[in-house]
Amino acid sequence: MSGNFPRFENALLSRLSDYDLDQLGPLQWVELAPHNALEVANRDVESVYFIERGFASVVADDVEGGIIEVGLIGREGMTGLSVVHGAEHSPFSTFVQGAGSAVRVEPDILREAMRASWPMQQLFMRYAQAFSIQVASTASANGLLLLEQRVARWLLMVGDRLGESFQITHEFLAVMLAVRRAGVTRALQDLEARGLIRTMRGVVVITDRDGLSAFTNGAYGVAEREYEVLLGDMDFTVDEPRRRRVGT
Repeated sequence: MSGNFPRFENALLSRLSDYDLDQLGPLQWVELAPHNALEVANRDVESVYFIERGFASVVADDVEGGIIEVGLIGREGMTGLSVVHGAEHSPFSTFVQGAGSAVRVEPDILREAMRASWPMQQLFMRYAQAFSIQVASTASANGLLLLEQRVARWLLMVGDRLGESFQITHEFLAVMLAVRRAGVTRALQDLEARGLIRTMRGVVVITDRDGLSAFTNGAYGVAEREYEVLLGDMDFTVDEPRRRRVGT
């Protein structure tokens, strides 16, 4: 939207210097609609998205021909990590799940910008490492946790990105976790009976975040702590809230 000067809500963009942001320009602000594909498995990355609002799911094909979620991306991160790693594509697909907005950058521009800026390269590589830990933690959770605990962890991760109240359907959650809808329904009922969440008309409200976290038996928090370790000490912030011209 030419002429606007929005504040970056994306945590990665907000850490970049003016010089680095100029290397990424011209930036494009775009709407993210549910189910839009941001990245398709085994195809070259067409655009890299720095999510400002909403969230996306990174999914892998399962052995039965369905999909299973392996990671979440919200305003803390970016898509297109294969570009950061110097590759052209990924075996995973990325879809918008929570409507919102993002800043879009062309892959070739990102590659050149990273070559020109060591701080930018380090920031994005650290995020890539943090995301790989999230993927590994998800794989561990899928193999070791009860379904109720997996649902609890997922709700906490979405809550980190959308707030303590958000819309979700049992069908969608079942697809993301590669389980039956009836199992998700029972898991949500169990969490509600424990006083950890409240559900109403497709909306989930986290009512006891500490209790919900404890219920995951340590599965939630591993990736989140690593994100803080890897990126929390990076000195890429500015003194004043940054406002940048963003075009379409």
